[in-house]
Amino acid sequence: MSAAPTPLLEVRDLVVRFPAPRGGRRTPAAHAGEEEPPVVAGVSFDVRPGETLGLIGESGAGKTLSALSLLRLVPRPGRITAGSIQWRGRELLSMPEAELRTLRGGEIGMIFQDPVAALHPMLRIDEQVAEALLTHAPETPRSAAMGRAAELLEHLGVPAARIRHAPYPHQWSGGMCQRAMLAMAIANRPALLIADEPTTALDAATRDDVLGLLERLREEFSLAILLITHELEIVARMADRVAVMQQGRIVDTGPVRELLERPSHPYTAELVARARPRAARVDRVRARTDGRSAAELPSPERAVALAASNLRVTYRIPGSRELVHAVEDASLTVQAGETVGLVGASGAGKSSLARALLRLTPVERGTIRLGSTDLTSLSGAALRRARAEIQIVFQNPYASLNPRRTVGESIAEPLRIHGRYGRDGTARVATLLEEVQLPAAYATRFPQELSGGERQRVAIARALVLEPRVVVLDEPVTSLDAATRTGILDLLEALQEKTGVGYLFIAHDLDVIRRLAHRVLLMSSGTLAQWEDKAPSTGRVAAPAVPPGVD
Repeated sequence: MSAAPTPLLEVRDLVVRFPAPRGGRRTPAAHAGEEEPPVVAGVSFDVRPGETLGLIGESGAGKTLSALSLLRLVPRPGRITAGSIQWRGRELLSMPEAELRTLRGGEIGMIFQDPVAALHPMLRIDEQVAEALLTHAPETPRSAAMGRAAELLEHLGVPAARIRHAPYPHQWSGGMCQRAMLAMAIANRPALLIADEPTTALDAATRDDVLGLLERLREEFSLAILLITHELEIVARMADRVAVMQQGRIVDTGPVRELLERPSHPYTAELVARARPRAARVDRVRARTDGRSAAELPSPERAVALAASNLRVTYRIPGSRELVHAVEDASLTVQAGETVGLVGASGAGKSSLARALLRLTPVERGTIRLGSTDLTSLSGAALRRARAEIQIVFQNPYASLNPRRTVGESIAEPLRIHGRYGRDGTARVATLLEEVQLPAAYATRFPQELSGGERQRVAIARALVLEPRVVVLDEPVTSLDAATRTGILDLLEALQEKTGVGYLFIAHDLDVIRRLAHRVLLMSSGTLAQWEDKAPSTGRVAAPAVPPGVD
């Protein structure tokens, strides 16, 4: 029997720490003058040539920080305080920065969790791919680098016309931006690809495309892949081995089939149980909701909080006369206390519709009424005042929170903008933090000091601080693990029952829609259609046929 190949990457006893947050809760050890507990606490693992190692665990387990540590990219004020990271026998933690730069994007590529945030918004995407090539081969003529960039993008399924006529990140969907990140990551034929949650923000069809690309690239380039995810079905498809992280430590590791079919650690068994077939989870949701009385459900007698009629939103492709009809003749209503689900594949127009409802995108035709107010007739200060009644929670809480503002400042900002802060503003922020199940002391923390689930709770608190009639929730739980996702959904239900707020809930995950929505709209190519299949006993959605791009 041949010996296992020598690992490309060897991580031993890695420790990453952050200083105690200002005003945050300190542990008893920290009060005694000792350091805060590490966020990554003695992690060890190997990655061998040509294999895929899955790194799984809940939000806040330390997966992303472990990955960032491999290239010494831990965000400040965090720091690596102990351990060893060896790449092909060379110690990365003591390697000079100039030498380390040759590894980043050269021998080791990385796909970040949020491709839109990772791409430069002011540079063409093909220029950014070319820059990845020129950084490691500066002698290459720029024209040749640009040509190679276009070849890479087309190889990964990006149409040449898209590169020419709509070349900037904001003009691309999440799936297309992820392809661009892949092109940058593989441009220099790396030996290892670090993929940090590469598919969490994508619909089912796009996710399958990106996973297929990763599989193809692994075969073409003999890539080793460190795949960070919380989706066990992705691990089962992609990984050879799995390492399970909990609270900064690796608690279980082994071959993928053995670990998923016969988990030995209780935490692994819990993760596997949560990922059991969706039908069982839907049955549990129905069992919880079967006892709801008709009085608890939205009815025709309830006030209409939001009504949109015959909306049209169009975009002109730069450098072309071609118009894209992102939203066409769309009409919907949301009652007080009602959740309306909006589903559809990536690029169907869901986010364009959401932004149009808040007048963040120009509306070419149609009306939007918020209670008795016609938003489409307002502008300037009058529109800003009216927007207090309709708020939005964006898909990526980290991108929507200002990294230079504390949590408390972010939540208080809408109060200050609308002149409502007053003497009780601080108390209002503290109360809202507690309502979204965060300690009031978190008001002094910064977004980078929170986990993904905690950031999303902050974003929800900010959306509710003005006590709006309607909140638009644009894929608010897509990038969260199962436990955190359940906690956020529980929170949204509790807040709706308490305040009577109406939700327009955008998702491509039917588990989430079945859990929350009273009615569902299906969006396809910019148009809306009612999804009529309901569960009569609960008013919640039953199990309709799955449309393309929805999972």
